Amino acid sequence: MRDTADVREVDVVVIGAGQAGLSSAYHLRRAGFEPERDFVVLDHSPRPGGAWQFRWPSLTYGKVHGMHSLPGMELTGADPARPSSEVIAAYFASYEETFDLRVRRPVDVRAVREGGGGPPWTEPVGVLGGRRLLVETSDGTWSTRALINATGTWDRPFWPRYPGQETFRGRQLHTAIYPGPEAFRGQRVIVVGGGASGTQHLMEIAPYAAATTWVTRRPPVYNEGPFDENLGRAAVALVDERVRAGLPPQSVVSVTGLPLNDAIRQARADGVLDRLPMFDRITPSGVEWDDGRRVDADVILWATGFRPAIEHLAPLKLRGPGGGIQAEDTRVVADPRIHLVGYGPSASTIGANRAGRAAVRDIKRLLAGAPVAV
Repeated sequence: MRDTADVREVDVVVIGAGQAGLSSAYHLRRAGFEPERDFVVLDHSPRPGGAWQFRWPSLTYGKVHGMHSLPGMELTGADPARPSSEVIAAYFASYEETFDLRVRRPVDVRAVREGGGGPPWTEPVGVLGGRRLLVETSDGTWSTRALINATGTWDRPFWPRYPGQETFRGRQLHTAIYPGPEAFRGQRVIVVGGGASGTQHLMEIAPYAAATTWVTRRPPVYNEGPFDENLGRAAVALVDERVRAGLPPQSVVSVTGLPLNDAIRQARADGVLDRLPMFDRITPSGVEWDDGRRVDADVILWATGFRPAIEHLAPLKLRGPGGGIQAEDTRVVADPRIHLVGYGPSASTIGANRAGRAAVRDIKRLLAGAPVAV
């Protein structure tokens, strides 16, 4: 790393140290890049663990679905009764130390801008013209030849807006700040959202709450078959198709459906997963539908998912008319210096591992001056 007038120069900046960021850093090291000299990993979280460190305490490791180990180091011997936030945070911390990744934290990335330093892009598009990117942060500015954005979605919870929402006298919470089921003891709770988080919340809260109501935009789809590699590939392919077209990524569960396991079967039999269609308005005391139905509530819990945390890339104007960033594999079509890892089809633990390897492979070619097809 070289300091030039308070701007530190590296070849690659990795933003984020969750599964995607650590996988990318690992593959950078395997490819011969040295931390702090050739690349730097910036993470805004206070400690290792990525988004996992913020998961609710009742989400034990044994309840985690589809957690894949990071490349080069298995996660073994974890107590299934221990909170996943503790298990995975400890695993990530050990991983960073084992591979000497030297993650800088807490560092908030505020903006990524065009940094100059060379001629404009040459023809054909995709050949590196020498220009650098400037990564502006709470800990100074980095000038980089390539960028791996691995910021995930946890920092951007999606809160839908409905008429009357501001009049509700109870509490409104999002999955991102879900405190665990005991916080809802004796209360009337509406859970909004048809994904895995919504069903998990309902099943946990039901024994404590005075009443629970489940509301989703679409009827839930249950998958009785195994969540195997074929299903995963099909889901990823559909999400990848959207990203290649420049559309915002779609939830994988919208493709796979919900796993019909024993716990969900029991919850359905008990009436916990009796679903109502989306309400039309929120009132001071609950929610209402246009057909006259109403449900009173003390809490509305929005299990409505997240959006990619990519606001810091806004100065680069990468979003297309479809509302998303068009990418081929991990490479941004409009700017092959930038890779999105953990975005769209790679927004899973196994997908992030593979995407980190692919991004580093392309970046090596780019930095060597080889054309990159876009």
